[in-house]
Amino acid sequence: MRKPPIMAVVYVGVLCALLASGLEAQSAHPFVPSDFNVPAKLETEKFLLRMLTVNDVVKDYDAVMTSVARLKQVFRPNGKWPTGLTFEQDLIDLGWHHREFQRRSSFAYTVMSPTESECLGCVYINPTRKREYDAAVFLWVRDSAFEKGLDPILFDAVKKWLASEWPFGSVAYPGRTIDWESWKSTQELPR
Repeated sequence: MRKPPIMAVVYVGVLCALLASGLEAQSAHPFVPSDFNVPAKLETEKFLLRMLTVNDVVKDYDAVMTSVARLKQVFRPNGKWPTGLTFEQDLIDLGWHHREFQRRSSFAYTVMSPTESECLGCVYINPTRKREYDAAVFLWVRDSAFEKGLDPILFDAVKKWLASEWPFGSVAYPGRTIDWESWKSTQELPR
């Protein structure tokens, strides 16, 4: 794995400093209540789920780059991400996810092996404007973990965790529990 150019590290440091300089969530309605304690982790025999940070970039980039073809279907059918993703772009993405987590505007978790020696995937808990749902959740595992059957295990664990530990009444799992066409046609709340 190659090391990032120093300018990319400097750029991300500047970006993170700007993001940390007092930006507030843009919604008048917070994604989670202010008194809600966001779960720090979900730990099982198979994986550890914890906040995704810039410190995860080497392992995250490896997981993404070994799974490009399948990941194109995670966020929308026939998606383009992560085609062309560079190490530097992944570092910037992780910085953004890290800051969103701190702001409580969305929550990106890395899925690590129990020893944290390998990134197995990610879970994204996002707000949605879809009328019937409080949150939209997307998740993926790297190809090698998918081949070993981790995807349904992670999906089941995340569904149970969100139902028991999070303040959402209705969670959508686009592309999983709701097909893409139905998701696209679900009525949205006005802006």
